[in-house]
Amino acid sequence: MTAPTLNQVARTGERSSFLGRASGSPLMRLVARRLFVSILIVWAISALVFAMLAAMPGDVARNQAGMGASEEQVDDLRRQLGLDQPPVARYFLWLSAVFRGDFGSSLISGQPISTLVAERLPVTMELVLLAFVVSLAIAIPVAVLAARKPGGIFDRGVMVVSMTLLAVPNYVLALLLVVVFAVLLRMLPAIGYVPLSEGIIPNLISVTLPVAALAIPLAAFYTRFLRGDLVEVMNSQDYVETARSKGAGPWRVLWQHAFRNSSFGMLTIVGLNIGGLVGGTVIIEQIFAMPGLGVMLLQGALSGDSPVVLVCVIIFAAVAVGANLVVDLMYAVLDPRIRYGSH
Repeated sequence: MTAPTLNQVARTGERSSFLGRASGSPLMRLVARRLFVSILIVWAISALVFAMLAAMPGDVARNQAGMGASEEQVDDLRRQLGLDQPPVARYFLWLSAVFRGDFGSSLISGQPISTLVAERLPVTMELVLLAFVVSLAIAIPVAVLAARKPGGIFDRGVMVVSMTLLAVPNYVLALLLVVVFAVLLRMLPAIGYVPLSEGIIPNLISVTLPVAALAIPLAAFYTRFLRGDLVEVMNSQDYVETARSKGAGPWRVLWQHAFRNSSFGMLTIVGLNIGGLVGGTVIIEQIFAMPGLGVMLLQGALSGDSPVVLVCVIIFAAVAVGANLVVDLMYAVLDPRIRYGSH
């Protein structure tokens, strides 16, 4: 083999130096810290939920074996399910299996939980993503238009409508949507889900009502928050007056100055609401008979299928924690002046 040239050695040294600087950059340290904390939070949630499920009354082995089963049969079934071991031992056995990619099996159906999650997770994620996008698509332009003339007719109308929608729980709104659009107008299906593999249009039609039930209250909340923040920024910040004095038009001041500043507060609210949005799918999926994780969690809780409940709760928690992690990182990227943990 030929010896490397001086230029090759220099380029290798430059790459190593660049990687070393990147790995030691404040942003990379922020990512590492936040990721570590997020993993700890999800682990703590898993331990807490496991302990709560283990402390719940009832005997899954007895229920599954039937009332006519003998004690020997129940004990055999309990050993097969691993319920004869102490809760702490069961938790660490489960945790070690998770690290190997094995989430266990349902105590009721016997199916691998990973298979059940793979079938149902896309449904729930589609509902969450569509509801998130629709809520922002409604809230941002409506809030900006309302903040353009505070106290005007449009602004007052927006406040009344948003307060009314916030007072209506999403499951009540879901039932109202079914009555109006499925029963009276017969425009949309009341229940059922059409997968994307059968066509985009049929899929979107099948999820329109559940997405609306999730998105409308969220859009009302986002609208009120963003409108209030925009009005406060427009009336109190010196840089807004400076922009006006330089001849900037109202819309330019609103979009380029006030909205940019208000977007940071909006990011925080969005991150905090992801968990509530995911949790809202439990009831909405049940109402519209959507085969998602929410229905799977509810059925598992009613039947005492603790492994299914545990995995579903951890997935929901991971989504919420991951959303807050993304928000933290977006803060650091959008505003380099922010330094988490540097003091």
